[in-house]
Amino acid sequence: MRAVTWQGKRDVRVENVPDPTIQEPTDAVIRITSTGLCGSDLHLYEVLTPFMTPGDILGHEPMGIVEEVGAGVPDLQAGDRVVVPFQIACGNCWMCLTGLPTQCETTQVSGEGMGAALFGYTRLYGAVPGAQAEYLRVPQAQFGPIKVPEGPPDDRFVYLSDVLPTAWQAVAYADVPQGGSVAVLGLGPIGDMACRVARLRGAGRVFGVDRVPERLRRARARGVETYDLRSFGDEKELVAAIRDETDGRGPDAVIDAVGTEAHGSAAARMVQHAASILPRRLSGPLAERFSVDRLTALNTAIDLVRRGGTLSLSGVYGGLADPLPLLTLFDKQVQIRMGQANVRRWSDDIIPYLTDEDPLGVEDFATHRLPLSEAPHAYEMFQHKQDGAVKVLMRP
Repeated sequence: MRAVTWQGKRDVRVENVPDPTIQEPTDAVIRITSTGLCGSDLHLYEVLTPFMTPGDILGHEPMGIVEEVGAGVPDLQAGDRVVVPFQIACGNCWMCLTGLPTQCETTQVSGEGMGAALFGYTRLYGAVPGAQAEYLRVPQAQFGPIKVPEGPPDDRFVYLSDVLPTAWQAVAYADVPQGGSVAVLGLGPIGDMACRVARLRGAGRVFGVDRVPERLRRARARGVETYDLRSFGDEKELVAAIRDETDGRGPDAVIDAVGTEAHGSAAARMVQHAASILPRRLSGPLAERFSVDRLTALNTAIDLVRRGGTLSLSGVYGGLADPLPLLTLFDKQVQIRMGQANVRRWSDDIIPYLTDEDPLGVEDFATHRLPLSEAPHAYEMFQHKQDGAVKVLMRP
């Protein structure tokens, strides 16, 4: 089959690789009909290279048609149309039953000290072959895949794999009061959808912050009060402007949908770049012990949120040596919630909104739809925010 493989920093290729097969009774194999390119994939493209191996198959946002199932998968059969969550979880362990499939005790990558295995996301999360491919082996298929009806286009459901539950969890964790206010930093796919979910769930005012004109326009068109970072001398001016709109206090909650590759952290960017170009025998241990994040967005969120408010972090962070303003967090009594989205915890809540009325705007959410063969171009375009790229779907 053809699949998108990682070969080095900013080097992805579409290559022939072996077809996946049933290896365990709880496996399924699906033929992929749509697969997303995620902002998290760009971290592998640019920053998390020390944890990658040439030939790794990328991607974690698929849907498709079941081709084959193992004997331990009673609720799926060939021909079923399914969306596959990005994390791999059993559904039966204590963590899964508590609503935390991202911490699944069956698939935890304990050798790396990490949570549940993920599709296409470094050796830290199990080095499981990813979903930017023609076919995908799905472990723990007795729990993970979400069956969806025939008829509507893939765009109606494909975001159940990641974007929708990640945005939903970001808003749920933000704990925005009914009629309250929330600021979303970063209006990429997750930030954009988080704004939509916040409005759907009753937020009175939603502030969106970005520096990319296309992203700002998209959010503004859906009723978000947008702030262009380029219009401010620094983050302090931005914070002051939003505080002025919230009686001087700041919003009730702030969602950081940016993560480790935030603009404005030159020193941290230099360290990340150095780690990514070192030989693998040096870069891995260096990144594991001394990795840092670009914390501009997180520091802005801490400054912006009102006292007693909540920070919800959906952007990916991976640093071990980050200086955090703990004194400020303590003094402001800020609550922080974070983590990979627990897809199956939220999917039943989301599905009722994937109707013909399409209140979340999923059917026109993608800005680009490309064949899988154009994946290298898609990565480059998305990384450099070219051609108005906000969300890219690929079809094998």
